[in-house]
Amino acid sequence: MRFIIEDELKKLPALSGVYIMHDKRDQIIYVGKAISLKNRVRQYFQSSKDKSIKIKQMVSKIAYFEYIITDSELEALVLENNLIKEHRPRYNTMLKDDKTYPYIKVTTREDYPRIMMTRQLKKDKAKYYGPFSSSSAVRETRVFDTCILVLPPKSLTGLIFFCKFFHLLLA
Repeated sequence: MRFIIEDELKKLPALSGVYIMHDKRDQIIYVGKAISLKNRVRQYFQSSKDKSIKIKQMVSKIAYFEYIITDSELEALVLENNLIKEHRPRYNTMLKDDKTYPYIKVTTREDYPRIMMTRQLKKDKAKYYGPFSSSSAVRETRVFDTCILVLPPKSLTGLIFFCKFFHLLLA
């Protein structure tokens, strides 16, 4: 059965998900996520002078594509991240170098738990929340605004940030 891109574009749903582009050797050359698969995937095949040389080159190598529908944008984000790390597609540059999405980390094994942004998930008994699409998305949660500065009594040797809503994060 022959894959005709124009026909397959008409079948795309207007749902969130991940799309996977393959070349003629069946190699995955690009993985992307979309709020609307129908709109996003079609953009690649529409003529536009605004497309970079890299995108034009990639599109010329696409033999077929497939897609996976997800229940949410967040699920699409996580799936895209995992597929890129697993297959290392040629045209995905953002996550190839093991960069990953940011998370909020709450330490749980310290006298004064800390809240921080991290891009590494460790098996350290801390609580992780995310992933977030960018570091600015983490800041937009305003979780860091809930923290107050506490000076330990009779000691100014160290400044400690204590979250007044920490009990809610452990729930």
